[in-house]
Formats: sequence, structure tokens, C-alpha cells
Amino acid sequence: MAETSSFRPFETLLDEARALSLLREAVAGADDGELFLERKRSEVLSFDDGRVRNASYNASEGFGLRAVRGETAGYAHSTEISESALRRAVETARLAVGDGGGTLAEAPRATNLRLYGDADPMADAGFPVKIDTLREIDAFARALDSRVVQVSASLGASIQEVVILRPEGHAVSDTRPMTRLNVSVIVEENGRRESGSSGSGGRYGLTALIDPAHWQGAAREALRIALVNLEAVPAPAGVMDVALGPGWPGILLHEAIGHGLEGDFNRKKSSAFAGLLGQQIASKGVTVLDDGTIPDRRGSITVDDEGTPGAKNVLIEDGVLVGYMQDRQNARLMGVAPTGNGRRESFAHTPMPRMTNTYMLAGEANPEDIVADVKDGIYAVGFGGGQVDITNGKFVFSCTEAYRVKDGKVGAPVKGATLIGDGATALRKIRAVGNDLKLDPGVGNCGKAGQWVPVGVGQPTLLIGGLTVGGSAAG
Repeated sequence: MAETSSFRPFETLLDEARALSLLREAVAGADDGELFLERKRSEVLSFDDGRVRNASYNASEGFGLRAVRGETAGYAHSTEISESALRRAVETARLAVGDGGGTLAEAPRATNLRLYGDADPMADAGFPVKIDTLREIDAFARALDSRVVQVSASLGASIQEVVILRPEGHAVSDTRPMTRLNVSVIVEENGRRESGSSGSGGRYGLTALIDPAHWQGAAREALRIALVNLEAVPAPAGVMDVALGPGWPGILLHEAIGHGLEGDFNRKKSSAFAGLLGQQIASKGVTVLDDGTIPDRRGSITVDDEGTPGAKNVLIEDGVLVGYMQDRQNARLMGVAPTGNGRRESFAHTPMPRMTNTYMLAGEANPEDIVADVKDGIYAVGFGGGQVDITNGKFVFSCTEAYRVKDGKVGAPVKGATLIGDGATALRKIRAVGNDLKLDPGVGNCGKAGQWVPVGVGQPTLLIGGLTVGGSAAG
């Protein structure tokens, strides 16, 4: 049963009328601004190599005050939520406004939509239960296969409570739960060691994650990947066709394409997709969305960190670029509407355009037929880290699970494969889109300008023609 948020800063820490008066003083003559108040609590428990490795609990609260004029924003934040601290913040924020002369932008529309509950997930189970669960995961994974030599497991839960006071006098609140389970396994055979990992999570309670039926599945999946890698041969190198599996491989879409469709990069014309609205930038049949409205998903937001309701935004439709992701400042400067993508890591950070859940819609192709169409290439179903240059969309991604494919037949797993290319070219080389859209299991984090926020990704099976594969063997 959801509990009502106990974070009521205007009842316990600040007088709302005085706070609104100070906020209006800060944004007088500005184009926009808000007072963002936050309280967050989080817990992470990890079990590694047969013992508790870490048990941490963090709590923080504070506010951020912003005044925006044109392309400039004045921002001040404090861990002390008081009128005196707010007064000091007004003086700092006013430096960006100067003599002013702007007109406040239209307020965000209101919403009654709730995409997740507001109960504290950390309260779903006591500390002993959480530790016992991690210990059971360790024992279960080790018992699955005699080749298991190390197991790591972690449980994380947090609750973020925010209140956003707008200069128009409206206060928006949101309580955001988050949970996550991770299991990693290392196996050894004949002196060779390989690893595999599995995780899941979202904006819901811990109960689902600590259910043995769930974590046993996660342990089996981690072991499966580790054993696949134990049989892997050196990856080929060269330009070849690449089939991408559904779900988590959407991280390539997120990094190589998604960041390039964020409003700030396009307003500043530093994105490879700047100025291309209305143009065909991808193969026909490719439709990409950023959707912050999927219930309980990791990247979903009832309202963004400026008070704009989360939204389902079409970015690419049938290969045509139709929209960018916008916060309020960049939307105003580009003459378009905000899209509910103004996000920040915490009260100590300014909002900027960020993704929520970014995915490609399903097509009509049968996934088996897509893989069968690969004459000489690889089938990649798992990814690890990657690097992307937003200005040109060039990316490098490492595969954590991939297979050699010749004449349409999936062969041995390969180790050390990296995919190299650029987002704009990769979009145009998509030859087939599967009918098996899948979202990731709820483990994504996205970094931008030193800020991290939770996100989701997804896609169906894809066939991309002619990607560069970096490996250690001749193709």
C-alpha cells in the first residue's frame, strides 16, 4: 500500500508564502526559474566472495534555486533548507538576470497521472532478510555449477522526494522509488576465467526482487553468460553485417543516437543531427521514441525536474527526424514546447535535456529470419561499456555476449568484439527491424556533463549492414 510522502518542506522547514516571494524576487525580469527541493535516502547492500562487502545508507536533502534569462542560468543550492539560506541563494541567482526585462515563460501544465507508487522500498524487508537473501543467492549460484569460483550480489533501494515551486505559485511534488538487483558470477575451467552478470530493477518495491523465483532466474542467467564466454573464441575483425538482439542492446541506440537528439546539442548545433528536422535520417521502418510514461520503469518520471509532466515523444518516425528532447530553457530558445525531459541528478545540479526510456518500435520481420539473413558477421545480444562523441555520433561499444554467424547459422560465441561506427550512418544501414520489441531489465544509468540519471532502453532485433567490428582475429 502506497504511503503519503512525509517530505513537506513548506510545513516543516519553510513558509510557502515567504519562499514564493523570494523565488519571485529571484526571477523578476527573468524568462524562467524554479525552486527545487529534494530529500533522498538510499541503501546498498553487497555480498562478495562469501561475505558482506558493503552495507551503506545515505541520506541527503537540500534545495536548488534557478533563474534563467536567455542562454544564461543563475543557480545556487544548499543543504540547509531555511529562509536565510534561500535569501542568500536569491542573491546568487539574480546575477544571471541582471537588470532583467524578460517575460516569464508559460507554466507547465498540471497532471494527475501517477506512474509509480510512493512507498519506501527500503521498508519492504528488514536488514537481516536482505542479507539472508544475498547469502542465499551466493549459495544458490555456487551450487549450480562446480566451475563457479566467485559470486557477487547486490541489492539497492532508494526513495527520492521532490517538491518544485514555480513562480506562478504552483507547487508540484513527486515521490520516486527505485530498486535494483545485480548478480555476477565468475567461472573457471582449465585455468581460464570468464564472467557473466544479470540485473533488474525499476520504480517498485524490493518484494519482487527478493522473491526466490526472481533472483534464482537472475543467478542462472549470470551463470549462463559466464559459461557462454568460457567457450568463446577470439572475435573476428573487419566490416561485416551485425544482428543486434532485442532489449538491452538498445543501449547502442541510446548512446549513438539518443544523445544526439537532445535539445541543447541541437540548439548549439554541436550534434550530428542538428538542422535535420523533417529529413530522412534513418531507414524506412525505423521509429524511435523517448517515453517517460511507462509505469514502474526505471527511466519513467511522473513529472520532470522542472515540473513538466513526463511524456511519450516520437523522435524518429518511419526514418524521418520529427523531434528533439527538450527541457524548458532549450525549448523556449528553439521556439518549441518542452517535452518533459528536463532532468537533474539532484538539488545540487541544474536541469538539462536528458533521455527517459528510449527505444525503437517493433517492425514486421521475424527475428529468426533476420539472423538467417546474416551471411558473414556477428550476432550481438549483450553490451558492456561504450564511448560516443556527440558532435559526430562516432561510437565504440564492447560486446559482453556475441556469436559468429556464417551463411545464416549462429556459430561459436566470440570474445573481445567491439562495434565501431557512427549513429547517423548506422541508422541508414538498418536493413531489417524485428517484431520482438523488448525493453531492458531496468539497470541503465546515463551520464552527461557530470550528472547521472536512471534511464531505460529497448529495441527489437535489428540487422545493420556493414558495421566495423573490432576483434583479435581475421574476419
